[in-house]
Amino acid sequence: MTTETSSTPAFRYAAVTFDCSDPAEMARFYGELLGMSVLFSSDDFVFLGKEGSTGLGFNRLADYRRPTWPDPAQEKQAHIELGVDDLDAAEKRLLELGADKPEFQPGGERWRVLLDPAGHPFCITTLV
Repeated sequence: MTTETSSTPAFRYAAVTFDCSDPAEMARFYGELLGMSVLFSSDDFVFLGKEGSTGLGFNRLADYRRPTWPDPAQEKQAHIELGVDDLDAAEKRLLELGADKPEFQPGGERWRVLLDPAGHPFCITTLV
């Protein structure tokens, strides 16, 4: 008699990939911001990471359209939350790296919304 054992495969959260028009520019921005290194790079895809942690990927999309948030004409497509110790200092650094700050700020003093170089909105907050 043969006994089969079924095992459940293990899954690990590995990365999030953002569509964009310029993967290298997005990798530069997020790599400097999060202290991640390029682990793989081609003309159309760049993957950032650190050993033992999750990563970020950036995929070239030929007809990429920037989100128009908060205008719903072209939805935001993705959203990432980043914890910071000081909102003002973090915002200043992000703007130096190439982020933009839209006029509409729904978070009051709890968080701020910025746009990465491809136009994806992301938040910085002291709540996490």
